[in-house]
Amino acid sequence: MEPCSCDTFVALPPATVENRIIFGKNSDRPCDEVQEVIYFPAAVHDNLRGHLKCTYIEIDQVPETYAVVLSRPAWLWGAEMGANEHGVCIGNEAVWGREEVCDEEALLGMDLVRLGLERADTAEKALDIIVDLLEKYGQGGNCSEDGVTFSYHNSFLIADRKEAWILETAGKYWAAEKVQEGVRNISNQLSITTKIDREHPDMRNYAKQKGWWDGKKEFDFAATYSYIDTTKMTISPGRYCEGYKLLNKHKGNITFETMMEILRDKPSGINMEGEFLTTASMVSILPQDSNFPCIHFFTGTPDPERSVFKPFIFVPNISQLLDTSSPTFEVEDPVKKKPHFKTKLDRRHPLYQEHQQALKVIDKKEEKSETMLENMRSLEKELFKEMESILQNKHLDVDKIVNLFPQCAKDEIQIYKLNISSK
Repeated sequence: MEPCSCDTFVALPPATVENRIIFGKNSDRPCDEVQEVIYFPAAVHDNLRGHLKCTYIEIDQVPETYAVVLSRPAWLWGAEMGANEHGVCIGNEAVWGREEVCDEEALLGMDLVRLGLERADTAEKALDIIVDLLEKYGQGGNCSEDGVTFSYHNSFLIADRKEAWILETAGKYWAAEKVQEGVRNISNQLSITTKIDREHPDMRNYAKQKGWWDGKKEFDFAATYSYIDTTKMTISPGRYCEGYKLLNKHKGNITFETMMEILRDKPSGINMEGEFLTTASMVSILPQDSNFPCIHFFTGTPDPERSVFKPFIFVPNISQLLDTSSPTFEVEDPVKKKPHFKTKLDRRHPLYQEHQQALKVIDKKEEKSETMLENMRSLEKELFKEMESILQNKHLDVDKIVNLFPQCAKDEIQIYKLNISSK
């Protein structure tokens, strides 16, 4: 398996049922890294002379930002994956190729995920924003809190109610592929070949200058900018191929529950274990009919097979997600000091702490493990039933929805506490 990995998926009609687009991602990160689920409301920014501090650098702020829900490593500003109030979802992947990775501090790919969500109300606008920021500020910087230099280029899967876009980068150069039907996945490799719908204006000339492309044969982005034999991408061993096979296995009948099954799949390597493991997961339902709400499920805990997918719906006056929000360290945070990462802080949020204790019980006692997992699946089943009812009936109890995700997190914590106390 790859030392660093993530997998992001999208399925569109006719591969799905009920005219829904289904988005999903596993975030695979260092095994002790905490990932929080956090909400930021929409905001108006009057002082545009002020700058926005991202993980490492400051950039220009915009007049207005949209409400977002993010799943992010708790030490950084950006996000591994998330959604906004307009039904835009983004997930990113680490990729490497012929173009050298820059260690200098710039925008992280995870910063670009959040910026795209905060500033765009469609998938293609998010693509525009990301490539404009990439051109202006570049990508780079350490993507790990462990102090070991860990940098990479990025690919992105961006979806909304209408379509999806794959955006893959190599330094400042990029290619994008529009996806309007069927299934598509990205992993830790370039995957755009000859179907290029948008591109950096100098992408082909740069490849010619470097001797990667002769200017005559059909241009293949992944083959040119990396060392991949693109003719074997969907049959070679690896998670990109495994994800491709799982999506196609269910093509025509994909639901949000199907996507969760894919993210929970361990034999394929999609649900990773080891020094790098699946630290958080996300699945979103994006109905093509705008009369229906988008529903976003997050775990906020490692290993989706032993976690609960909890629903989030954008409505006004959402309660803060306290049980999945990590502590903040304004002054002593080693990310904000130079040199960075000389110390490591305890960033565990309440749900993460209880989940880790519960996993110890599960690992030691088989009978209790079965009971706890049954309780977790029972909670999930009730939530899925409730969400499906909302999608079928178009009825939204706003007073209940403002506390939907926080209450689900509390219910999950209660399951863990009951089992831990009776060990």
